[in-house]
Amino acid sequence: MATFQVAVADPDAGATYQQEVSDQQANRFLGREIGEEVDGGAVGLDGYTLEITGGSDDTGRPMRGDVAGPNLTEVLLEGGVGYEPRRDGERKRVTVRGSEISDAVAQVNAKIVGRGSEDPESLLGEADEGDDD
Repeated sequence: MATFQVAVADPDAGATYQQEVSDQQANRFLGREIGEEVDGGAVGLDGYTLEITGGSDDTGRPMRGDVAGPNLTEVLLEGGVGYEPRRDGERKRVTVRGSEISDAVAQVNAKIVGRGSEDPESLLGEADEGDDD
């Protein structure tokens, strides 16, 4: 069975909540892609809607929305998710994971796009506040 760490961002409050999901709740994420919406009940946010914004696998390789499927792929990047160039025009071949969530994914990033009646902090507990470095 799949087990994910789900990082739920609340854009209105500027907070992030970490939830571990497994079994039936994790199956709601399997086969979904970056940009798709999921029922928030999978992470304890009944009445909420979440949008999948990314994730990473167990080795830390990021998921990219422009790579199809769940598999690892080597792509030549000029920047964006998975590579930050040091100079203008610099490119690099990087191994990234596709945009589809599979058993190999360890963390799923999502943000709240549809709100329920209760406050997310009361449903999920204490939040990790964003650092202003």
